[in-house]
Amino acid sequence: MEEQLEKLTAESKEVQAALDIVNTILLEKGFRHGDIREAAEVPVLKEVILPKQEPEAPKPPVQHMPEPESVIPLKTMSDEPLALIIFDKQGMHVMPDESKNFSVNTPPFSNFLVEKIFAKMQEKDSELVRTKQLTADKMFSYNIVREGDLIKEIIIKNVDDERLKELKSSIRWTFEKMYEKMKNT
Repeated sequence: MEEQLEKLTAESKEVQAALDIVNTILLEKGFRHGDIREAAEVPVLKEVILPKQEPEAPKPPVQHMPEPESVIPLKTMSDEPLALIIFDKQGMHVMPDESKNFSVNTPPFSNFLVEKIFAKMQEKDSELVRTKQLTADKMFSYNIVREGDLIKEIIIKNVDDERLKELKSSIRWTFEKMYEKMKNT
């Protein structure tokens, strides 16, 4: 039985390594789904209202994170501007292109970006806080600033290198799909 367990453990590690490689490739190339048929019903947006936090002691910079006050433009494959990601000491700010009027009701914003990306990261960190592997002030958090249904800004805090890459790719893909839907209506 021990031999079988070792064999399964080794196989599990190989499968996990293969999955990590596939996920890395998907994130680098961007998400490309075939004809996704969106449900007629849009899920209710779950927004997080962050409690006021005491000022934190300065954190050491995370390796490979963009320099404070840096800006990364997000564009479509045809070079159409979608949003800017602005980094400062508090985290990252996603500023959608104002000419696009992105709505929280346009798929796949709520059902993909908010529920599958942001909420999953938050759930993972909540579990780490619960098991005392992470302090609450280091937990991933986000806040969606809206004007009616229009997305004005997404504020994201406590992002590490691994998540930064996934977030950039997911946000770009989401806004590109939203833009395509807006053009086709």
